[in-house]
Amino acid sequence: MTAARADADPAGRPAGGVPVLELDNVSMVYPGRPPVRALDRVSLAVAAGELAAVAGPSGSGKSTLLHLMGTLDKPTAGTVRITGLDVAGMTDRELAGLRASRIGFVFQQFFLAEHQSVLGNVADGLLYAGIRRDQRRLMAADALGRVGLGHRAAARPTQLSGGERQRVAIARAIAGRPPVVLADEPTGNLDSATGTAILALLEELNAQGTTVIIITHDRAVAARTRRRIEMLDGHIITDTAAGTGTAVGGGFRHVQEGT
Repeated sequence: MTAARADADPAGRPAGGVPVLELDNVSMVYPGRPPVRALDRVSLAVAAGELAAVAGPSGSGKSTLLHLMGTLDKPTAGTVRITGLDVAGMTDRELAGLRASRIGFVFQQFFLAEHQSVLGNVADGLLYAGIRRDQRRLMAADALGRVGLGHRAAARPTQLSGGERQRVAIARAIAGRPPVVLADEPTGNLDSATGTAILALLEELNAQGTTVIIITHDRAVAARTRRRIEMLDGHIITDTAAGTGTAVGGGFRHVQEGT
């Protein structure tokens, strides 16, 4: 069983330093009859260099949490901070710039442009960061080298295997060296051997200093991370970094009002 850290508060916030990602008493309610409360007063902080997994079944709230962590949506209530910056008052343009410079995304579906080369796909991920074209291509080439695909820079996505496509997607996510990478079911479209290799790559990137948060329904994937956050019905029910809680299923139950 993983021990709770003595230097963390109930939200998993480390003592000292600004978290790279922080949610404070966040709720998300979608309109309807009745309204759907996808997240209910969730608090969470992720420190630089962490390797964490957010796990839970379908409908648990993990996808909504991903959208809020990635500033793709704004919460109904509460505060979201990225590297200490409160996103509440930001315009869409400012949010796009924030995502381009501070958050890397890896999705299950890859989202690669088939008409573009591998290098072009990775370089285009830096468009909103305000970086010159020649510099974008240099950074893209460096990122491809980091994921072991430097020799495939001129290939088209259709010429790649599923595992190679996901490596390209990871290269795109890390090309700008963002403080945090959000990986949404990164092994979902891959066979088990290829999925294991992709997880090993994410672990390697984390060892090099990249903060990685994996969103998954797969407990075996979550078990590979140092910190595991389990969700159910819009609440965090387990967080192995939380400073308070009781042992539940090998982790710690995160005690929240309303759970």
